[in-house]
Amino acid sequence: MDLGLLYSGGKDSTLAALLLDEFYDVTLVTGHFGVTDDWRHARDTAETVGFAFERLDLDPDVAHEAVDRIREDGFPRNGIQLVHQHALERLAGQGFDAIADGTRRDDRVPTVSRAQAQSLEDRHGIEYIAPLSGFGRTAVDQLVDARLEVTVGPSEEIDRADYEAELRSLVAEADGPEQVADFFPAHEQTYVTDVR
Repeated sequence: MDLGLLYSGGKDSTLAALLLDEFYDVTLVTGHFGVTDDWRHARDTAETVGFAFERLDLDPDVAHEAVDRIREDGFPRNGIQLVHQHALERLAGQGFDAIADGTRRDDRVPTVSRAQAQSLEDRHGIEYIAPLSGFGRTAVDQLVDARLEVTVGPSEEIDRADYEAELRSLVAEADGPEQVADFFPAHEQTYVTDVR
């Protein structure tokens, strides 16, 4: 069975791919609005870890709507959630038998509720799988330490193909680079460089 996995090049989505690889023909798919070329890092990581890669064009209007929500809310949660749901919808229409993401049990954003997952499955005739949904951050970190080489750093310095990077760019373009920190709290991101 063919499975498309939303992929950032980070540790969670890479670990999800490794877990699913025994049961599915996994293709790593990076959603992209065309704002930056950070998707190339995900492509390179997919090649390094040995998976097929595809780029999925997302609707730029959704990115702008997400930025508007972030500005209104003063934090990124609802904007990132909007983008993730849009990416899953787009991925579900790409002809895969199943789709997946790297969301963990303790993620605050993005999340996919049971109702959202079932709706996605029913409307698109696919299966939605969240292989890390039973794992917390500590368990994921232990598995990653055992299997992956990872670079860790501040989100503004790590080149990753995730929604946040493009949304940060749109905020910087519209409001100036100094405004990005007002909406996106400092936190660490990961970028997978190899499999052990």
